[in-house]
Amino acid sequence: MSKPSVASEQSDIAPPASPFRRLADFVAIPRVGGLALSADGTRLAVSVATLDAEKKKWQSALWEIDPSGEQPARRLTRSAPGESAPTWLPDGSLLFTSARPVPGPKENGDPKPALWSLPAGGGEARLALTRPDGVAGFTVAADTGDVVVSAATMPGAADAETDEERRKQRADAGVTAILHEAYPVRYWDHDLGPAAPHLFWAGQLPADEPTGAAEPPAPRDLTPEARPPHGAGDDFTVSPDGRLVARSEDVPDGPAGRRSRVVLTETATGETRVLVDDPLADVYAPRFSPDSASLVCVRETLSTYAEPPDYTLLLVDVPGSAAHELTPDFDRWPSAPQFSADGTSVYFLADDDGRHAIFRVPVTGGAPVRLTADGAYSDLQVARDGSVLYALRSAYDSPPLPVRLDPAAPMQEPAVLPSPGTLGPLPGTLHELEATAADGTRVQSWLVLPEGASAESPAPLALWIHGGPLMSWNSWSWRWCPWVLAARGYAVLMPNPALSQGFGLDFVRRGWGEWGGTPYTDLMAAVDAAEQRPDVDASRTAAMGGSFGGYMANWVATQTDRFRAIVTHASLWDLDAFTGTTDAAYYWEKEWGDPLREPKRYEQNSPHRYADAIRTPMLVIHGDKDYRVPIGEALRLWYDLQKRGIPSKFLYFPDENHWVLTPGNTQIWYSTVLAFLAEHVLGEEWQRPDLL
Repeated sequence: MSKPSVASEQSDIAPPASPFRRLADFVAIPRVGGLALSADGTRLAVSVATLDAEKKKWQSALWEIDPSGEQPARRLTRSAPGESAPTWLPDGSLLFTSARPVPGPKENGDPKPALWSLPAGGGEARLALTRPDGVAGFTVAADTGDVVVSAATMPGAADAETDEERRKQRADAGVTAILHEAYPVRYWDHDLGPAAPHLFWAGQLPADEPTGAAEPPAPRDLTPEARPPHGAGDDFTVSPDGRLVARSEDVPDGPAGRRSRVVLTETATGETRVLVDDPLADVYAPRFSPDSASLVCVRETLSTYAEPPDYTLLLVDVPGSAAHELTPDFDRWPSAPQFSADGTSVYFLADDDGRHAIFRVPVTGGAPVRLTADGAYSDLQVARDGSVLYALRSAYDSPPLPVRLDPAAPMQEPAVLPSPGTLGPLPGTLHELEATAADGTRVQSWLVLPEGASAESPAPLALWIHGGPLMSWNSWSWRWCPWVLAARGYAVLMPNPALSQGFGLDFVRRGWGEWGGTPYTDLMAAVDAAEQRPDVDASRTAAMGGSFGGYMANWVATQTDRFRAIVTHASLWDLDAFTGTTDAAYYWEKEWGDPLREPKRYEQNSPHRYADAIRTPMLVIHGDKDYRVPIGEALRLWYDLQKRGIPSKFLYFPDENHWVLTPGNTQIWYSTVLAFLAEHVLGEEWQRPDLL
């Protein structure tokens, strides 16, 4: 088969000129993720998701990005199941995971994700490693190319054959039951157990061979004692010299609580020792220094009834386990740390004033320097020679795109590299808005205005409330994309009220344990500020939110009738019931208290106690596979609205989780929301979306 030209490769996924006006065009926009830089710094790879031929799911492929920005992107892989998680080996070959069929006899059931390798010089990918339940993740030693993978494994299964046999025995016996002996029992959208993640040492993979020509290596279990609920976890890394694996390990914290610590495993012997164990904190996200002698990780203090969590970076001596804080006076929450090329500094990410910025701090201490002015960054890549950084950058006016940065310059605007995910003009403009809360605190917001909004033609306003609650509006979202509403004439306000991160610990404290207090009044202050603009129509407004934002939408409904419509997605309604049935009840009880012994915060902040005050039409949305906010919250809310005669609708997704992830259901989500807003905000006749 001849290789297509670069031009034809790009044109087959080029986005439509105006993708936000038609939902079918919107879900077809290419979505970029998973940036990876080769060891010699000459090649970048990304994963790009597009619709499959049947337009029923997103399918990812690997693309190569020119680090210099001179050449257009070119596609590297093209299989029906798709490819993800690109990672370069030192020899220039590219590892990735894919559920493409493996060579040899067909296994029972659908293919599971396996580890594949694409040769440095091009050609066909070859199978590198498989496991009975698939490969969940992997990491590579930067210097040696040794590989460690994560894979779910049945208890007591010493090898792949035993693992497969135990799964077969359960299937043949018709057994799906799981016996739990420790909390929790599920996580986000899946059950925990009976299998648990184990880490396997694969070492250096065989040299490039044609597909099926070499027998994949038999991996060695580094964590044979791993058990549910979380096993060895998915937060792990291998030292550049390949001698050590560092991972966060989940351990009990009281009768039903959990916390994490960092442990080290010697890859040659499997011997494991605890490196950092703090009974007052979660410790995670370990990353090695270039010389493998030090490690940096995140320390998150355990929250209490009185105090929210706080975050810092720990610098840890690997041989002796001595640790000290690297950011003790930094009033932001660092994440995703990694060392500079020479090991003298640490880069990390942190929310800061409505942005998700890159920072750099010397290992000798000092004030962190913010390197980026605007935007939200992820997938930071540090060149081995220290000359440059690469990352994915997004903002509310740009989806994630690969960029090139100076490794030291403060407050820079990076160079954007050619990428399949680039958009054309947006249907409106992005603005930053400030308001003053009742206690005098500044509240920052983002405001999207549609094309044509003016004093002569003011736009109806949709208040969007973020989830978390310990997060902030700062980056592009495909699931909550304001431009879909802007294309239909709405202004969208996205405030960062009390509890939002990136504004200091005191800003979080303002709403701790009082979700219905300062967070609510901050939101109303932001709405007041937006409505003072002549290009915003204060008489036509709606409020929307998901998760914590859904909680706030419910709370807004019980506290005011200023909005014409309210949309609540994956929302908390009865805090007592939620806390007992969510997948991590112990986390929320730290803030709220035991509902039997400390009911005050539940009684004061639970929206269901004020249901009689609701006058606003509401659209309730929920997925049945949501274990973070269980479906019972929506069922109770829907019943409470119906029996009170509140105009309301319930959009139910039997097979979606906390989010709505499939293309068809994404379009239904947006079309139902838009129809509901059109009826109640714009005064149009209700139009039931097609296919519902």
